[in-house]
Amino acid sequence: MTTRRATYRNPWLWVPSLYFAQGIPYVVVMTVSVIMYKRLNISNEEIAFYTSWLYLPWVIKPLWSPVVDILKTKRFWTVSMQLLVGGGLAAVALTLPLPSFFQYTLALFWLMAFASATHDIAADGFYILSLNEKDQSFFVGIRSTFYRIAMITGQGLLVMLAGFFETSDVLGSAGNIPLAWSITFFVLAGLFIAFFAYHKFALPYPVTDRPAGEGSRNFLQEFLKTFISFFKKEKIGYVLAFLLLYRFAEAQLVKLAQPFMLDPREAGGLGLSTSEVGFVYGTVGVIALTLGGILGGMAASKKGLKFWLWWMVLSINVPDLVYVYLSFVQPENFLLVNAAVAIEQFGYGFGFTAYMLYMIYVAQGKHSTAHYALCTGFMALGMMIPGMFSGWLQEQLGYQQFFVWVCLATIPGFIVAKLVHVDPEFGKKENKS
Repeated sequence: MTTRRATYRNPWLWVPSLYFAQGIPYVVVMTVSVIMYKRLNISNEEIAFYTSWLYLPWVIKPLWSPVVDILKTKRFWTVSMQLLVGGGLAAVALTLPLPSFFQYTLALFWLMAFASATHDIAADGFYILSLNEKDQSFFVGIRSTFYRIAMITGQGLLVMLAGFFETSDVLGSAGNIPLAWSITFFVLAGLFIAFFAYHKFALPYPVTDRPAGEGSRNFLQEFLKTFISFFKKEKIGYVLAFLLLYRFAEAQLVKLAQPFMLDPREAGGLGLSTSEVGFVYGTVGVIALTLGGILGGMAASKKGLKFWLWWMVLSINVPDLVYVYLSFVQPENFLLVNAAVAIEQFGYGFGFTAYMLYMIYVAQGKHSTAHYALCTGFMALGMMIPGMFSGWLQEQLGYQQFFVWVCLATIPGFIVAKLVHVDPEFGKKENKS
């Protein structure tokens, strides 16, 4: 007879939904918020500066990951954070019509960012504890796929839904931008309450999912040693420079690309509707990004990271030129805009493979998991800092000169790629004898 606290449940019942739920808060906080604030007439400078601060929870995530281990179970943290995210989304919906919505919603996005980062820690740990090695390997592609579906849902369908409410009078929201986005966030809140309720019962109770308990003091001492050992790695200065500067240009571009699409043509933008931007980035863009990432992984597995590093540096940086073209020409052909974004996103997906593999390369050794988490923290910091000043810079230069600057800002990425050392054999598939 099956007990209520089952130690095993079919992973198909919870892995896809868990990683779909993991992806949605991140894309809402980091991407959808930018589009929403732009539609609510917040300046580019304020959008870029304040939404870049929302990266901070992912920057410092490795520092509070021990708390998730010491207090309660991974299962508890996972479902609790889903409930907290759902409450945060509902609170955003309630505060959007208020005069001081910008301050209130930023505070709520900040709360959701911490909840989302904590959910990442707990869900990834729960995945490892709940599945044997065979199932972990089998479902790694499934979890990645549903995370990507979450990206398409957030950047695409969700933004298109908001665009529908902006123009439709179904709920009396036509022309009322705050109400349209408020309804959209209520829909999202309902979705996350449903995730919480479902996972409360669907997730298994693995016997190894226990808090650290009495060993917490030793655990913290070991964590401190692990942290220090990361900064004792060989040529750590070059490593950190690569982690912080490889995406220096992309970190600025990503904050202004969608505002550029939304701004009217007389302001230098393309004058696209909310729904059109949702389609461009949430469907065409994400599909191109995914294909680029898949191809990058396949290529690296054949000849290794070192062989492909320079091709990937070129791939992530050179396609930024499409935004120079778009800003100077301001084409009205929607198909052409989609093609340009697809080129840039495909190049980003292919080029980002080098970054991900380099983090794995750096993390190799005794404390690989903790060191990889530290790498992801610096990855988020590398996006946060350039993003903070990008909006101010765009308002000073205008879109045309800003995108020219972005292309010049790719130079540090080439320099750090030259400085780092990579084993020529790293990343290659092992040949079966």
